[in-house]
Amino acid sequence: MNRIVDIFKRAKESNHPVLLPFVCGGSPTVDSLVSLLSALEAGGASIVEIGFPYSDPVADGPVIAAAMHEAIEQGMTPDLIFEQVASVRGDIDLGLVAMVSSSIVIALGGAEVFCKRAAEAGFDGCIFPDVVLEEAGPYIEACKRHGLTNSLLISPSTPEDRAGEISKASSGFVYLLARAGITGERSEMPEIGDRVRVLRQKSSTPIACGFGIASAEHVKAVTQHADGAIVGSALVRRLLEAHESKKDTAQEAEIFLLELSAGSMSMDDLM
Repeated sequence: MNRIVDIFKRAKESNHPVLLPFVCGGSPTVDSLVSLLSALEAGGASIVEIGFPYSDPVADGPVIAAAMHEAIEQGMTPDLIFEQVASVRGDIDLGLVAMVSSSIVIALGGAEVFCKRAAEAGFDGCIFPDVVLEEAGPYIEACKRHGLTNSLLISPSTPEDRAGEISKASSGFVYLLARAGITGERSEMPEIGDRVRVLRQKSSTPIACGFGIASAEHVKAVTQHADGAIVGSALVRRLLEAHESKKDTAQEAEIFLLELSAGSMSMDDLM
């Protein structure tokens, strides 16, 4: 069974939501990914999304966009991400998802070539954030051929019927955006209950929710409805600040994930 499918299956059986942090490959330093993955697992992450730096990030706010630009300037490349993931794959149980623009995929030779390389490196799934449902066929099929999941995105403005189609076309999990706009931290609580209930009626695909999730309280609010919570900008910012302050970024990653994990505890954990 695919590792991501298995993680969500076990999470459902244990009534324990999945925590999915996002990190940018090459941020805060070119060689930080390996230590960060181990630290995130120690902090309670089950799946990690790894962003492939791109010069024109899709829907990313200033924090992630800045991290990606800096990573590129420091020399981070898709080849290096594959190498680093391969070097640590045998030491971690995390599900690993490649978050990558179709422009990078095309530059590397297309969906078939990218998915083959991703699977060989140790990735378990992919998210192509700028690929719409009507164009997703080749990406979905390439992922299937290489044993990878493919998670499509649903925005707050996506009509219900189309959202259902997107959810059914996704594997592993579908990525539900908690808010419209670009990524970034927010103070207000995400409200996704109604949206999740509608999706549950249309598809059995697990639902992970992201965009603006920045605290244990946000994680708790999201995972009361969804199967998992995705945390991106808040973690990327914390890692950048830790690096600037000469702190141990891996240690900071673990501490932050432990804080977030408190919001993803099941009722059984709290009793």
